[in-house]
Amino acid sequence: MYGFEIERPTSVADAVAALGADEAQALGGGQTLIPTLKQRLAMPSKLVALSGIAELRYVRREGDVLKIGGGTTHGTVAREAAGNFPGLAALAAKIGDPAVRNRGTIGGSLANNDPSACYPAAALACGATIVTNSREIAADDYFQGMFTTALEEGEIVTEVRFPIPEKAAYTKFEQPASRFALVGVFVAKYADGVRVAVTGASNDGVFRWSAAEEALSGSFSADAVAGLAAPDGSDMISDLHGSGAYRAHLVGVMTKRAVVAAG
Repeated sequence: MYGFEIERPTSVADAVAALGADEAQALGGGQTLIPTLKQRLAMPSKLVALSGIAELRYVRREGDVLKIGGGTTHGTVAREAAGNFPGLAALAAKIGDPAVRNRGTIGGSLANNDPSACYPAAALACGATIVTNSREIAADDYFQGMFTTALEEGEIVTEVRFPIPEKAAYTKFEQPASRFALVGVFVAKYADGVRVAVTGASNDGVFRWSAAEEALSGSFSADAVAGLAAPDGSDMISDLHGSGAYRAHLVGVMTKRAVVAAG
């Protein structure tokens, strides 16, 4: 590690002001940033810790929308979303291990947009709205590639709004060492159609599988996607854990499993 300042604001306004300093960086749960600092892949002069901002920690339902504060931990989502959105709660319950779930936050995960993270698939499949200290961003516009989002410098994810689907499920094929998704698929069925989002597979990060959405909107069953060609393997991540073709195959497998799990 190296020397840096740390500031612990207790309000969003104070956090935004602190992030205006040169080389300041927000610190959510620290599950990605702290290892990055240890490897000196990032060297901000100031960290602005968001964990002390109580107004960012909540899970509440308003009508047909589940609202989750950006500072809410995965463990809290797993417990408090179960009654209203069990598919999302089940996703949160399988992120990392207990230590990660008790520190990592939904806002931090979405801000980082790791190509193998789980929450981006849920947000994109549900057509969620990512709320910041200054605006609202539709999930379809928010994710812009691997580790890239629509967030601007100093912008903080304050809330995520999930339209609650009729049926939903997330299935992932885990990379056993990290517990990130080698391939993860979130399927969400609404009255006007089905949305399918895939994480862990593509060099471009999380994406929607439009062919599966069309097929499942016509018939919400695993058989509806059984004959579909998986997305082109040339766009898939290829590494020591699996080739692009292998990941492309897993997209179809995990989509079928998600549909079955959704019921």
